[in-house]
Amino acid sequence: MAGQQFQYDDSGNTFFYFLTSFVGLIVIPATYYLWPRDQNAEQLRLKSLRRVHGRCLWYRLRLMKSQQSIVPTLKKAALLFGWAVFLLLAYKVSKLDREYQEYNPYEVLNLDPGASLSEIKKQYRVLSLKFHPDKGGDEATFMRIAKAYAALTNEQSRQNWETYGNPDGPGATSFGIALPAWIVDQKNSMLVLLVYGLAFMVILPVVVGTWWYRSIRYSGDQILINTTQLFMHFMYKTPNMNMKRLAMVLTAAFEFDPRSNKEATIRPTDNIEVPQLIRELGNINVKKKEPPFCYPYSLKARVLVLAHLARMDVSEELEEDQRFVVRKSPALLQEMINVGCQLTMMANSRGGFHAPRLVTIENCMKLTQMIVQGLQESKSPLLQLPHFEEEHLRYCISKKYKVRSLQDLVSLKDSDRRSMLRFLGEEKYDEVMAVLGSFPHINMDTKLQVLDDEDSNNITAGSIVTVTVTLTRKKMAEVFEKEQDSTPCLTEETATTEDAQGDSSKAKTKVWQNKSKGAKKTAKSKKKKLTKKKTTPAPSKTKQANGNVAGNEVVVASTAAVKEEEDDASDKGSESDEGEANKDSPSERDEDSDKQSDTEVDEMAGDDEEEWEALQQSIQRRERALLETKSKVTHPVYSLYFPEEKQEWWWLYIADRRDQTLVSMPYHVCTLKDTEEVELKFPAPSKTGNYQYSVILRSDSYLGLDQIKPLKLEVHEAKAMLDNHPQWDIPDTEEEDEEQEDSDGIEESEDDDEDND
Repeated sequence: MAGQQFQYDDSGNTFFYFLTSFVGLIVIPATYYLWPRDQNAEQLRLKSLRRVHGRCLWYRLRLMKSQQSIVPTLKKAALLFGWAVFLLLAYKVSKLDREYQEYNPYEVLNLDPGASLSEIKKQYRVLSLKFHPDKGGDEATFMRIAKAYAALTNEQSRQNWETYGNPDGPGATSFGIALPAWIVDQKNSMLVLLVYGLAFMVILPVVVGTWWYRSIRYSGDQILINTTQLFMHFMYKTPNMNMKRLAMVLTAAFEFDPRSNKEATIRPTDNIEVPQLIRELGNINVKKKEPPFCYPYSLKARVLVLAHLARMDVSEELEEDQRFVVRKSPALLQEMINVGCQLTMMANSRGGFHAPRLVTIENCMKLTQMIVQGLQESKSPLLQLPHFEEEHLRYCISKKYKVRSLQDLVSLKDSDRRSMLRFLGEEKYDEVMAVLGSFPHINMDTKLQVLDDEDSNNITAGSIVTVTVTLTRKKMAEVFEKEQDSTPCLTEETATTEDAQGDSSKAKTKVWQNKSKGAKKTAKSKKKKLTKKKTTPAPSKTKQANGNVAGNEVVVASTAAVKEEEDDASDKGSESDEGEANKDSPSERDEDSDKQSDTEVDEMAGDDEEEWEALQQSIQRRERALLETKSKVTHPVYSLYFPEEKQEWWWLYIADRRDQTLVSMPYHVCTLKDTEEVELKFPAPSKTGNYQYSVILRSDSYLGLDQIKPLKLEVHEAKAMLDNHPQWDIPDTEEEDEEQEDSDGIEESEDDDEDND
């Protein structure tokens, strides 16, 4: 009976198989994940961004990093060395003798399978004369030839070969272990034991413990847990934070403390340079003794952030620390917004404390914009553009142009814009226009409905309201032509500014004023019953080139509306005469009522189908959103003073600006490249009535591009729950019939029992 043999690799052949597989399992995935991406593609991307982002700090730092960094070269060298070792081992394995191949005597004798006995004997004689030891041949080769000849000519040997694959009969099953034999040698036992103990009892626990200790200190957004607790404490303590207090809380984060973060540094020169910056900045609450605002790391971080907002020059040593603080700030402010939302939800559900005010959360968003652009709160958004300085703003805010925002600058005619920016040369002006054209222009459409309800348009008290917001991003360059070629619609900010200033002249007629005049004329024409066709006065001139055309269109529209009302009045009169003539025909009235009821049923059925389709589409959208993983790389932000490339992200939320409360939590839109659809859900108020909310879109990168859209909510009383439904009522006659059937069944069963007895 065949036995089993376990043996270590004495020759070292099988160990090479193991080693080759092990190196391959490391080298192949490492090459896929660690091989540096194509530097040419990155250079081409940077080259395409140069015209717009060439003056940005992050762009200059990226160019310097790509020129000086040797990390990609070291990665390539290490991976190429691994591939060289892998190929060398593979070559070594390919040269090893195949010891475990299937035995084939025909192959040993160089014969085709199925050769005749005479051919076998003839070939054996030829090979014997060549490889016989007495003739100077190889003894091992001759033994193999003799064994193959016996396997093909001897009946017992041939039967063993056909049954067991070996002419000598069944042999012991050999299991090779692909490790060298010296590992289990008693002489090396202490060394092997020491290596195993060091690897599994020292190195592995230390690595796992270090990773675990570091991971538990951070949240899912890579923010220190202590920092999150600090933000929660101060937002709970101060629900209404102004911008100065917010900057103090931000710079007290433990990310800036060298004891909690090794990236943060405290230099000996800080004792000289930081007080100098404090004197230049002015009042920054240095004497405040409240911890941790009085700690050196917090004071230094606060000074560096305020110097960044003031666009002050700092020394080279402090500049590196300033870039670190500024780079960390947007993520920390996002964590503050998350903490504010959590506290708001806790206050709404539990009560007992005041939730952070809406102004606090919006100040967090505004501070993020300010840090990314390096601008103070009171500064003009026009300073985000290149070559704009404080002294140039007087040209923009003059009475002739009144340009105070980016939208105002876009809405100007090209000739007026060039005349206003006459302090810029041609190259600088082209650069400003290229940068302004790359800024985002967002169209926001909202749809209000109650999903999973019989009537999706009827909002009842306590129902879950869904606001579907569709965001479409375009470039400002696409708006230039539209502003010049079509009638511009005033934005909400422009209208608010003009109302506040009161500088609009009476000679400049607005579009909505033309519409109101047309409506008044229509009312007057109704009173006079259109006895005379009135001539409409020519509309007054506006700033836009096509203002006259718009005014004429409004007048023509009003005249057409008057004619339509004449026709409608005549049609109504004829219908009333016909109705009076047919009062005495009840059959026709019944037919009309039947037709009307049929059309109402069809309309209701059509509405139900539309609601069902909308519900199914919404469910499919949500399922696709859960399955899809969109890239957060959208569009690079133009920022002159931010040290890192940042993508355009947005906050979208619903708020009650009168009560200064959040209605829905801010949704961080990180995937808006062209079009994005977002669903905001909130519970309707418990009391019936009309409510005025606002859908707010805020950028986390640009100043002056926020949008506010009103949202009117009419809440109706919820339907009363039915205690008794017609389907639940069982008539008395049915109950009596069931009882009678039961009694009859019982009597029949008793009669059957008596018969059986």
